[in-house]
Amino acid sequence: MTMSFSLPLVKMQSLHKSYGPHVQVLKGLDIEMKPGERVVVIGPSGGGKSTLLRVMMGLEKIDSGSITFGGKPYISSEGLNKKTVIDPEVRRSIGMVFQHYTLFPHLTVLQNLILAPCKVRGEKKSSAIQRADALLERFGLAAKASAFPAQLSGGQKQRVAIARALMLDPKLMLFDEVTSALDPELVAEVEQVILQLAGQDMPMMIVTHDMWFAKNIASRVIFCAGGVVVEDGPPEQVLGAPKEERTREFIDRVFHIRQ
Repeated sequence: MTMSFSLPLVKMQSLHKSYGPHVQVLKGLDIEMKPGERVVVIGPSGGGKSTLLRVMMGLEKIDSGSITFGGKPYISSEGLNKKTVIDPEVRRSIGMVFQHYTLFPHLTVLQNLILAPCKVRGEKKSSAIQRADALLERFGLAAKASAFPAQLSGGQKQRVAIARALMLDPKLMLFDEVTSALDPELVAEVEQVILQLAGQDMPMMIVTHDMWFAKNIASRVIFCAGGVVVEDGPPEQVLGAPKEERTREFIDRVFHIRQ
């Protein structure tokens, strides 16, 4: 086995994160993620799932701990003041899609897609437009290139948000409850796009309450509660036959199963 295959894509060690002196959200979280894995993170509200993704994206500081990405130091907490140090080059390798789209309302769909490649990477506009058109075609949005976000359905906005993140060629995609704000009939079109990415071996970490989606997309499911990993394993085991009592209680509640 070559060295590159033995290195985890992501290695989180003893992550601690609190909001003020009384709210501890991450309490020594340890997670390793292999290249090509699709990790779905489930758990009760307030268990640290979304905070974990925001920390991974460099949007939240940590109190202590470290994250490596592809074997390179990415995020750490250093010095007496525990200053969070983030490698900006590594951060550019990670794409994130949020629950509420975060599209620029004053820009068209096409302009939303090409903004970052042109501004951040200095890509030629003609090249960015060509790549954006290809992504919009792939996601069934070619006819919406000149539309503004307000003219789109929730499902269309979320597919545009995914396409925009892909414009920066990420090596890892993070999805934070991307279907929870959608009407039920729009959920499937967004999930299909993510399943399409999974079919191309795009590594991803997904926070979701949709257990059907979790079961269908995950190569691995992590149950987080109280700021720690309670259970970690293949979807059929964690969702179908959880070992931990806390996981069983959560799964039963979500699936409305009465023992």
